[in-house]
Amino acid sequence: MKAEQHQLMGGKLHIYRRENSSKWQCSTFLQGRNWRQSTGEESLSLAKEIAEDWYLTLKGKSRAGVLEEKLKGKKFKEAAAKFLEELPVLTQGQRGKTYIKEQETRLNAIILPFMAERYLSDAAAAISEFRMHRAKNCKTGKPPSRSTLHKDIVLIRQVFKTAKRYGWIDHLPDFSVPYKTSGKVTHRAWFSPTEYKQLYEATRERARNPRKERWRTASENMHDFVLFMVNTGLRPDEALRLEFRDVAVVTDKATGERILEIEVRGKRGVGYCKSMPGAVTPFLRLQKRNSSKETDKLFPSLQRELFNNILNELNLKTDRDGQHRTAYSLRHTYISMRLMEGADIYQIAKNCRTSVEMIEKFYASHIKNMIDASAINVRRAKPFKTSAKLLGKKSLTD
Repeated sequence: MKAEQHQLMGGKLHIYRRENSSKWQCSTFLQGRNWRQSTGEESLSLAKEIAEDWYLTLKGKSRAGVLEEKLKGKKFKEAAAKFLEELPVLTQGQRGKTYIKEQETRLNAIILPFMAERYLSDAAAAISEFRMHRAKNCKTGKPPSRSTLHKDIVLIRQVFKTAKRYGWIDHLPDFSVPYKTSGKVTHRAWFSPTEYKQLYEATRERARNPRKERWRTASENMHDFVLFMVNTGLRPDEALRLEFRDVAVVTDKATGERILEIEVRGKRGVGYCKSMPGAVTPFLRLQKRNSSKETDKLFPSLQRELFNNILNELNLKTDRDGQHRTAYSLRHTYISMRLMEGADIYQIAKNCRTSVEMIEKFYASHIKNMIDASAINVRRAKPFKTSAKLLGKKSLTD
C-alpha cells in the first residue's frame, strides 16, 4: 500500500497514511511543537472527520491554556500545596510548631503571590525574577537583608525538592546568586562589659523602683532574667521552657563554687549547661518569687516591651554597626565574655549546645583577647656579620 497525504483546514491539518499501513494518521503544529494522533480508521472519509474533531479540540485547549500546562508541566503553587501538606508530618519531632508556622507564613505572604502561577520548568528565570521583585517591592522601602533573602530562597528550594520527589521535575535548578561576592565578616550584636554594666544597673534600679507598683514583679523578673541569661548563655526559647525541676544548685568539684546545673530543652533537643556562679542568686530569687511547685516556669513570660524600653532609654538598642540587640544578645554576651576571659572554645561550644565553627565565625572573630601577640610579633634573629677588617686581623694572628 502506497503512502498518501492530504491537507485540511487550510493546510493547518495534515492527514496521511504511511507505506505498508492501512490506518490513517493526522498531525498539526501548535504551541511551538508538532502534535500527532492515529485516527484508527482505514476509511479516508471517516479519518477526515476524526482528524477535524481532534484538531478543533486541540485548538480549544490551546485557547484555554490547558495545552500550555500539558507542555510545561506543573505550576509552582501545586508543588507548594504539596509541600505544606507534608511539612507538619515530615518535620514531626525535628521542628517545632513555630518553625512550621513561620514557613507557612513566608510561603503564603511573600513567595506565592509572585511564584504561584510560574511553571516549575521555568524555574531558573522565575528565581532570578523573584530576587529582583524582592529588591524592588519591599514594604520598608529598602531591599531585604542578605539573610532574609537567603531564607526565601531556601524555602523555594524545599518546594522544588518536593516537586522532584514526585517526578514533576527531573533536576533541581541553580539557586546560586549571580555575581556573588564573599560575605563580609560580621559579629552578632552583644553587650560589651561596660554596656552590660549599664544594662544590669538599669534593670536593678527598675526592679527597686518600678514606674508603677503593679509592674514590680515584671521588673524584678526582668532584672533576674538579664543576670541569669548572661551567666548561663541559654537561648531565649530555652530559658522560657525551663521549669524549676530542670535546675539544680550544686557545688562544682573543680572550682569549689556554687553553680547551676541545668537540663536544657530547646532547638537541639535535650542538653546540659553549667552556669557561672553569678546565676545562682537570681535563680534563688526567682524560685522564691514565682515558684509554687517544681513544674512552674522560671520565667512565666518574656517582657520584650520592657526590655526594649530599657535598651532605648540607655541608647543600647543598636550596636555601632546598626544591628538590633534583642534577648538573644544576652547569649552572645555570655559567649563573648567567656572568650575574653580565655575559656576553652570547645568547652564553650558544648556548654552552649552549638559548634566550634559557629563560635569562630560569629564570636571569636571580634574578640581581641583571642589573638596571641607573642605568636604574631615574632622577629627573626639577625645573622652575625663578620667584617673584612676583623677577618684580616684574625689571619695575622693565626
